[in-house]
Amino acid sequence: MALRAPGVHVAAITTVAGNVPVRQATRNALYTAELCGSDVPVFSGAAKPLLRTYTDATWFHGSDGLGDHNYPAPKREAEKQHAVDAIIATIESNPGLVLVTLGPLTNVALALSRNPSIAAKVSRCVVMGGAPCCEGNVTPAAEYNIWVDPEAARIVMLSGLPVELIGWQLCRGDAVLGPRDIARVEGFNTKLAGFAIESNSHARLALKTQTGEDGICLPDPVAMCLALNPSIGTDWSDHYVEIETQSELTRGMTVVDRLNVAEDERNCAVWSQPLQAKKAKVCWAIDNKRWRDALYTALR
Repeated sequence: MALRAPGVHVAAITTVAGNVPVRQATRNALYTAELCGSDVPVFSGAAKPLLRTYTDATWFHGSDGLGDHNYPAPKREAEKQHAVDAIIATIESNPGLVLVTLGPLTNVALALSRNPSIAAKVSRCVVMGGAPCCEGNVTPAAEYNIWVDPEAARIVMLSGLPVELIGWQLCRGDAVLGPRDIARVEGFNTKLAGFAIESNSHARLALKTQTGEDGICLPDPVAMCLALNPSIGTDWSDHYVEIETQSELTRGMTVVDRLNVAEDERNCAVWSQPLQAKKAKVCWAIDNKRWRDALYTALR
């Protein structure tokens, strides 16, 4: 969506161990950029979370993360520079850029730990992650991107980055591409439309098993859609956000101070660090028609 958006310059793509191991993620990014006719530089990053044992999500997306359709190897290779160094260098040379995160936050946390000043040079940090005030998708409490590396997510949330939190709930319900929507996209008869549907075939089956919904939920495209056009979000509010890192029961939970009680006397000690950070802008709802239209425009 970003590579095909008019007037948008994608400065870099970085990859991280998430749904699939970082080597496969890098291959997927290169292949997708190739389909879009783009030579955007791709940088490979962290192969494991900061502290936790790495757990992938191939059960949902297939062993290659793209539905196991044996796509050919990309013609290009990743850049030699590590993704963490690339994040720092790209932000330094493009002050005011929009940072969009679609996976675990390991690379970003490492970049911030190495150079905290980059936080002030980002105009927006759009984070696909979390399940604010709703159920998770990998545990009852947590969404995968935050759960797999909660310490990294906490570093990002407390860093001073202008975070816009795009939770998993926004791609569910009426935002899911149902059978009619899928048929419409396939009817575009373009390479990108075919790839978008085919690469999510395994995820469609997994979603049916997990939630009972028949269709394709697209959390990353929803996040990118809002990065490109925040007006598609119809309900936003600013809140302190904390990430649970101590409890195994609620590991990776995005705890949102939705009722603005963190500053109350009974809470301020526990919430002392988030209270010193910036509030995150949390998106609670989107215009599903405009979201679909934006997706369709990218795939035609």
